[in-house]
Amino acid sequence: MAMARSVALVLLAAFVAIVHHAASVAHAAAAAAPATDAAGFLHCLAVHLPPGIVYLHASQSYTSILESSIRNLLFVTPTTPTPLAIVAATNASHVQAAVRCGARHDVRVRPRSGGHDYEGLSYRTLGAACPFAVVDLAALRAIRVDVRREIAWVGSGATLGELYYAIAKQSARLGFPGGVCPTVGIGGHLSGGGFGLMLRKHGLAADHVIDAVIVDAKGRLLDRVAMGEDLFWAIRGSGGGSFGIVLSWKLLLVRVPTTVTVFTIHRPRNQSATALLTKWQRVAPALPRDVILRVVLQNLDAQFESLYLGTCSGLVATMAERFPELGVKRKDCIEMTWIQSALYFAFYGTGKPMELLLDRGTKPDRYFKAKSDYVSEPIPSHVWESTWSWFLRDGAGLLILDPYGGRMGSVAPSATPFPHRQELYNLQYYGFWFENGTEASEKHMGWIRGLHREMEPYVSKNPRGAYVNYRDLDLGVNGDDEDHGGVSSYEKARTWGHTYFKANFERLAAVKAMVDPDDFFRNEQSIPPLPSSRNGSSHS
Repeated sequence: MAMARSVALVLLAAFVAIVHHAASVAHAAAAAAPATDAAGFLHCLAVHLPPGIVYLHASQSYTSILESSIRNLLFVTPTTPTPLAIVAATNASHVQAAVRCGARHDVRVRPRSGGHDYEGLSYRTLGAACPFAVVDLAALRAIRVDVRREIAWVGSGATLGELYYAIAKQSARLGFPGGVCPTVGIGGHLSGGGFGLMLRKHGLAADHVIDAVIVDAKGRLLDRVAMGEDLFWAIRGSGGGSFGIVLSWKLLLVRVPTTVTVFTIHRPRNQSATALLTKWQRVAPALPRDVILRVVLQNLDAQFESLYLGTCSGLVATMAERFPELGVKRKDCIEMTWIQSALYFAFYGTGKPMELLLDRGTKPDRYFKAKSDYVSEPIPSHVWESTWSWFLRDGAGLLILDPYGGRMGSVAPSATPFPHRQELYNLQYYGFWFENGTEASEKHMGWIRGLHREMEPYVSKNPRGAYVNYRDLDLGVNGDDEDHGGVSSYEKARTWGHTYFKANFERLAAVKAMVDPDDFFRNEQSIPPLPSSRNGSSHS
């Protein structure tokens, strides 16, 4: 009787939510696809999921749950379309039920792990007329580290900081080559390839995935053997939300030395920053694999940041031989453990407690926009000199330059969906602001888009490359292919797909046609089914 009463209460809340939602977006609901059965979907969730994990618009905690993993204030507005329901899954069966209910009632579900998606596609849609739900994976964050076998199983809802912390608690000689920001979710990071400060030594984070567990479009639970090598290839670099919902990842950890060395050196424009930056382009990708030297440009300053997998003397000697113009001295270097270096680059300082890595954040605190490029040939000195003027403009942001080379250059571009391994470096344009309003947004976005246009002659071409984990809807969005049942149009998706994936895009679309021909898992930049492969033919 108690169970029946609980189900009845959930159903009541569901239908209250439908009425509430319909009133707030009546114009959008009127345009919704006839096949979509929002009421049936919510009823299905109420029947197949326990109370307390489904949050509807009428739920008191709906807003706090929705915003708990949103990182960008751009997408916290009264006009941002919000999900019909948020399923805060705590085990695999909850995800399976959400997918099956969604497929049965034609309500798409979008997975969310850390919520760092630059365009917010893990929790919002551009089309208010398209009801959708979010499967939030934040509770699926278990981490099991096996020191002897040098592996870890990690839930998609865990963050990079939580993974680094768990590894360091078990061993001082193991690490993982993931990104700098500790609040990034594992699921999204690995899905897009993922790179960090050990990429020149160990490659992409996704290169170290040796197994995974995914819920596919039929609601089945599949590991690497069951999903097959085509799908396993696709989930390690295609971006999230196209092929299924990955619940957990088996990672091969890497060995780190007992001592690593870092430095941060500032060189203003009036202290040879242009000449240093020009030479950096040739030096950084050719350095020994144990060292990375990245650059952050902001205001009129070039900030050179380095992580070296060894002692200070080794780093000073390497810089003296390869890049003497930078003038690295012993006093510039700080020796520390690998986990201390993760804290150093995340929080820009020493002496921080390890527990900071466990802070997932709460609510979004800034607006931001980003774009990216790849550089194939060094950009001329005069271009960098003229670029400084952009940092004097109102609304100026920053540029982040991450060099490749080393292990990156020795792996075939087709080994995973990530195709940019042969480039010299990645260039990220990033702007953030705290003022509300259209004027502020246009000012800062105008700076990023303007500088991005200015750099076009000097970056990769045919296609001009971009990194899928720095998602950018300016590159294009999906549209329906009415000749193929309304699935995402392959031709329309090519406009952004080749930018992210180059020649790997067609193979990704072929895998999509094999495993999700009806395009259940879709968003504005999800992989579309390849029309010629929609009958299930394999593409190896």
